This record gives sequence, structure tokens and C-alpha cells, in this order.
Amino acid sequence: MIHLNIGSNLDSKHGTKFDNISIALTLLVEARVKIKKVSNFYETPSYPNRNFPKFINIGLTIDFKNEYLDLFKQTKLIEKKLGRIRTKKNDPRIIDIDIIDFNGEIKVTNDLILPHPKCHLRNFVLFPIFQIDPNWSHPIIKKKPQFLINSLSQKSRIEITRLQKNVNIKTWLTITN
Repeated sequence: MIHLNIGSNLDSKHGTKFDNISIALTLLVEARVKIKKVSNFYETPSYPNRNFPKFINIGLTIDFKNEYLDLFKQTKLIEKKLGRIRTKKNDPRIIDIDIIDFNGEIKVTNDLILPHPKCHLRNFVLFPIFQIDPNWSHPIIKKKPQFLINSLSQKSRIEITRLQKNVNIKTWLTITN
């Protein structure tokens, strides 16, 4: 199973943070990514600077027929299309698409580390994964999302909010079928 996480904490010329994420999903479908499951939206404070706008994130599982580097290139292209400008680390951004796990592969390249090196420490990654794939197991740590969530600090566990707002996945399912 391939897990992605998409986040936004800036509105853009395309609309709100929610719109940015929805457009990213549409562009993934256009890039021949088959979306299997999508979590609710989750809201978290910006890290490490809590003065920045809050983040909205989703997790998703996908099928992708090509190699992980092809998917990585597609995600960076989509970020660019949506207007992401890379500035300082952890600065606000229109869109951020991370490959969390690519079929359990363990890879280290100059551009990408799989699984995502900090996924087991991030509430905005673990809560969506737990929602859509509770039996997923971290490829290196060999632990499921519930265990990893329980390992987070209490502050990290309570500062995330699962929103009632969902991405309308039916739109993407009809496009891909």
C-alpha cells in the first residue's frame, strides 16, 4: 500500500487550504494515480512556529504503477503547479505532498527517504492513517498507527482536530473508473 499525506496552511489564487488539497487530488488523478481511500481533513497548529496559520491535512492510500521516484516527481510537479515556492524549512506553504510509505520500501536517495523519516512522530500523519488503514505497519519500526499515536506526547495527541469536512472522493473515483 502507498500512503501519501497532503497539507496546506496558506490560501492561494485557487482558493482556500481545502481547495488547494482538493485540486492536488484532482491533479494526482490526472497523473494516473488511483486513489483508494481518503481521510477526513485534520487541523493542527503549525510546527515549530505556532504563529503561522494552522495546517489542514489529509491522508490517502493510492495505487501507482510506476516507481517511487516517478511518484515523487509527480508530487513535486503538482506542488509547483499549485504555486508552492520553497523557502525556509517549516515556512507556510500552499501545498505539501509527502510520500509516507511506498509499498513498504526502504530507500534513501538525495531527494527522498522512504518511509518518510518523521512519519511516526507526526500526529497529522498518524491520525489520518489510523482512520483509513489501521492495520498499516511502519516498514522499519514494525508498529501500527494506534501504537505510534499512543507513543506521542499528550499535547500532540490533543492538539489535532478531525474536521467533519471531507474531500468528495466520488468525483475522483468516477474519473478513474
